[in-house]
Amino acid sequence: MKNTTLTRADIVDNLVREAALPRHRATDFLEASIEIMSAALVAEGLIKLSSFGSFNVRKKTKRIGRNPKTGKEAVITPRKVISFTPSHYLREKVQRRKA
Repeated sequence: MKNTTLTRADIVDNLVREAALPRHRATDFLEASIEIMSAALVAEGLIKLSSFGSFNVRKKTKRIGRNPKTGKEAVITPRKVISFTPSHYLREKVQRRKA
């Protein structure tokens, strides 16, 4: 695998090669998977993928921040953000790779 960003095309190419799926089926599978995960985040606010990690929606409250260029204070509006927590298995795998 390349040392750059993993794109949808890269994932489809891997599905074609590793799972022996036709390209159109691999593309449909990827798009359906992304749609299912997106819908789950919107509806439930949480996705757990065994041996990979968890995605969850967190609410951030209104706060005061600073413009880094001017130093002027500004209000940062409340919003929802998606956070990812890797599983212990994934953390260990990444740590072994770095060594």
